[in-house]
Amino acid sequence: MFDSGSVAFMLVCTMLVFLMTPGLAFFYGGLARRKNVVNTMLMCFGIIGIVGVLWIVAGWSLAYGGDGSYSFLGGFDQLLALPTVAQLQAELANPPADAAYPSVVDIAFQMAFAMITSAIVTGSLAGRVRFSFMALFMGIWVLVVYAPLAHMVWGGEGSLIGDVIGALDFAGGDVVHISSGVTGLILCVIAGGRRGYGVMSYRPHNVPFVALGAGLLWFGWFGFNGGSAFAADGIAALAVLNTVTASAAGLLSWMAVECLLTGKPTLVGASTGLVAGLVAITPGAGFVEPWAALVMGAIVSPVCYFAISHLKSRFGYDDALDAFGCHGIGGILGGVLTGIFCVPELSWTEHGGLLYTGDVALLIDQVVGIVVTLAIVIVLDLVIAAVVHAILGGKVRVDESDEALGLDVSEHGESAYPAFSGLD
Repeated sequence: MFDSGSVAFMLVCTMLVFLMTPGLAFFYGGLARRKNVVNTMLMCFGIIGIVGVLWIVAGWSLAYGGDGSYSFLGGFDQLLALPTVAQLQAELANPPADAAYPSVVDIAFQMAFAMITSAIVTGSLAGRVRFSFMALFMGIWVLVVYAPLAHMVWGGEGSLIGDVIGALDFAGGDVVHISSGVTGLILCVIAGGRRGYGVMSYRPHNVPFVALGAGLLWFGWFGFNGGSAFAADGIAALAVLNTVTASAAGLLSWMAVECLLTGKPTLVGASTGLVAGLVAITPGAGFVEPWAALVMGAIVSPVCYFAISHLKSRFGYDDALDAFGCHGIGGILGGVLTGIFCVPELSWTEHGGLLYTGDVALLIDQVVGIVVTLAIVIVLDLVIAAVVHAILGGKVRVDESDEALGLDVSEHGESAYPAFSGLD
């Protein structure tokens, strides 16, 4: 018989993770310019539809189908989730001894992960990319990049990164944050900078939206990290506690950096630091002690602040809403720090963190896992971008006049603020 507590826990966690994508829409929408807020938010909401359909059609099967024979991919036996009802009936009649809840819950839980990961990418594209380019690219991406990567990390025995390499990723450092952040970087380089980038100032148009979005993300992240224990147990509780600790430390350290460099803390900075702390703890949420989560959160904000404030200007890429600066950089740092702070008894491998064992084996595995993730994502992103570019006849960006007018009107024919003239 299934554990009703774990069933309820996983269903609540699933709903919390689904909340994160609308939350991200508010976070990104507040950071965007006033004339682009509808477009920015609609890209996140569009992802809900695109991924929600494609995950049932093929994504779930490619990520978690098959019999575990392949290191890079699941299988094709669960296309359209056709075996779901029969599998549920069999599980209800004779529950597996090692299962706390029906496997159908995993389909929804992992769908929510695929949604928020895909939505993160859109932050790098804000303000100049055609909606059709985003929709087509991300539709292919969730099946060709995200689903196989999820299998490589979380596919169990024989999976390339999680088993063969032995890298740890509790809730999505590689799968969610590095994949989305790096993809955002690649696409913003391909698309080029926004009109006037590097000359004019781009400031958030609605700071309360940013704070609201960060708050919704924070709330949903408890299901994101806590649910990745896949049971209502002590590991889930540890993951939730570490999530609070790291995010609080990230928020404070970001404000401290702002005070040191500019003399004033900001709400946008506090919200960004909160998210950076959440990103950093994700790969190690169930593997580290709370004091280590505090250190991870405190470290990640200065690193992400530097990436956002200096790397972009140094290399000239227009990561509009800092998907790479926060998620890509924060995910890489979190994965490396997991290799240092992982408690041996909590590790899924035979290795513990460098701090506890004096052994660099896990740290090396973490770095190799990150490098493999980067290589796979970069190569596949470039291939997908080339294909989509050819399909759309090179029409990646909107026309310059449409960009000046704003994508809300030019791409969607509506405005978040009807009385707004179009200039900001």
